[in-house]
Amino acid sequence: MLKEYRRRQVALVDRALDEMLAPAYPPVIYEAMRYSLFAGGKRLRPILLMAAADAAGSDGAKYLHVACGLEMIHTYSLIHDDLPAMDDDDYRRGKLTNHKVYGDGMAVLAGDGLLTAAFEAMLGQPDVEAATLVAVVREVAAAAGAAGMVGGQAVDLQSAGREIDGDTLKYMHRAKTGALFRAAIRAGAMLAGASAAKLAALTEYAEQFGLAFQITDDILDVAGDAAKIGKPVGSDEKNRKATYVSLYSLAEARQMAGVAVAAALAALEGFGPEAGVLRELVDYLLARDS
Repeated sequence: MLKEYRRRQVALVDRALDEMLAPAYPPVIYEAMRYSLFAGGKRLRPILLMAAADAAGSDGAKYLHVACGLEMIHTYSLIHDDLPAMDDDDYRRGKLTNHKVYGDGMAVLAGDGLLTAAFEAMLGQPDVEAATLVAVVREVAAAAGAAGMVGGQAVDLQSAGREIDGDTLKYMHRAKTGALFRAAIRAGAMLAGASAAKLAALTEYAEQFGLAFQITDDILDVAGDAAKIGKPVGSDEKNRKATYVSLYSLAEARQMAGVAVAAALAALEGFGPEAGVLRELVDYLLARDS
């Protein structure tokens, strides 16, 4: 089910992104924005939004504007993360990073352009009550800002080369990585009109999904295949970043990921087959190689 679902939803998202971010003047900024936006991303956050809406009893494909906005925000964060002042990475998804192609200044602007285009896209979502759409956009904005992704990145920068405890590591990744996953899943549920009970269950799923994703990401940075993950392994160690593997161990990190996946699946116990994709997605984290 998951493979076909992903293929179908990725095609929808790619087509919508192409229309929403069509080339325009000045051409260089649109070229830089599209370079990273169409560099081979898995579209995981849009897929999570649509799958959550499906689980809540709606048709997630109806919410492409919000889904695409999430992907633009995610892509902007990657462009900025790769900059010399941040992680200083040369490759992303097997291709040169944005600043290596367009220069540091244009890469900053490409990220800025995607972030602002994201909110324009989300606010263009049709067939959703205004109050619901405002609540969803507010949710995404909070997840992307200083209380979420940006704040997590700030802690990450401050923590490089320093010893931190498990609570700080968990906060950092819950904000830097988990916040946008949480927003994607909650947004899908809110757009679908989920009940308070279903929204709470999907929120718990989102928390555990984000934790499992980050732990397995840390594992891949140590034990992954560079050809599959699209960048050199060991970049966290090179940048002296604190990770679940460095703070604990590879074996403990794998065990922690398994616990988080089990907790995510438990959160979905009140759902039927309509949450099948969400179940498969979190199971996939333990086996992913990129």
